[in-house]
Amino acid sequence: MAGAPHPGGTTERDNEMASIVTNVGAINAQRNLSKTGLKQSKVLEQLSSGYRINRAADDAAGLGISEKMRSQIRGNAQAVRNAQDGISMIQTAEGAMDEIHSILQRARELSVQAANGSMDSAARTSIGTEMVALQSEINRIATATQFNGSNLLNGTLVGSLAGGSATKVGTVLTGAGGDATVGALDVSKAQAGTYAITSTATTITLNGETIALNDMAANSSQVLNFSSTGISMTLVSGAAKTAANINTDIGDFGAGITVSGSGSAVFQVGANVGNTMNVAFSDVRANQVTGLNLSTWVASTAVQDLTAANARITEIDSAITTLNTRRSDLGAAQNRLDYTISSLGVSVENLTSAESRIRDADVAQLSTQMVSNQILQQAGTAVLSQANQSAQSVLSLLR
Repeated sequence: MAGAPHPGGTTERDNEMASIVTNVGAINAQRNLSKTGLKQSKVLEQLSSGYRINRAADDAAGLGISEKMRSQIRGNAQAVRNAQDGISMIQTAEGAMDEIHSILQRARELSVQAANGSMDSAARTSIGTEMVALQSEINRIATATQFNGSNLLNGTLVGSLAGGSATKVGTVLTGAGGDATVGALDVSKAQAGTYAITSTATTITLNGETIALNDMAANSSQVLNFSSTGISMTLVSGAAKTAANINTDIGDFGAGITVSGSGSAVFQVGANVGNTMNVAFSDVRANQVTGLNLSTWVASTAVQDLTAANARITEIDSAITTLNTRRSDLGAAQNRLDYTISSLGVSVENLTSAESRIRDADVAQLSTQMVSNQILQQAGTAVLSQANQSAQSVLSLLR
């Protein structure tokens, strides 16, 4: 076998000649020193970044797993904030309901007072006057309570186009002098109902709110925000037109814009699609069948006699029961969100720990490797120096 030792013989390594052209020992020392340098660079990179995996080449499988975990961690962390916003939204609605409860209790107290036979007509009218004011305040609170621009207590948390109105978006509105297109119609903040729409040569009026039209350049658009109703209309035009030439009839909308509403909010309470929770924000307006279903009170007749007073007591009792149920639903939803936040917090903690074990650097281990590599670097440098010096001994033969 080539290179194998035999009695009295030498190996291939032993037969290396003395040369000043090729320094094999120096080449070997340099190669090992380079390998040690690469290892040390990797260790220093991991120590300085804090990560064991800085690129796919470090651990392709580990990188893929840790990136998926990071998606879940960040998604769950955002879901916690979403749930907290949901609680804030519920608390806003429930706080307003608490005031409505107080108003109903006062109205019931007045009805009980009016049910007493000692009251004369003038006193009953005075009581009726306060009850009318209380009913108006219930309606005002139910209409005015909002969260981030959305109405919470009028049964129309999120508005949507209904009937034929939805089919009109994107269609050409024809009129004298030119055409325009309703490119978008945002009714998400509008209450359910039908909104009358009319126009002149240079204006558009929606439920009494008039907005002036602007001239439109070619391939341009203009947004009409009807703040009183929460409706936003975007007009687009392919050709340049003056305000007077933009469609003024808007006849395609017929009787107006019809909006339907949903009282439910959908909260994203997880990192993945489908991790949602629906919370109903019911109508609590005083005179709506879908709300508290109170009759419309008039000062002179609300509690005009014992029969009317007793009718108000029964009516208000029913409204209080309805409000109790709706507050209980919100309370249950809030408690559920509290548990959701706790669960998400545990998931974030555990996933972060798992991701850390895969991706983070072990500082103790790397410190040991760094010291070992430093020693090898020093030794390699010394050996390379000696290998370079060995060629000098060959020169002595030439002296």
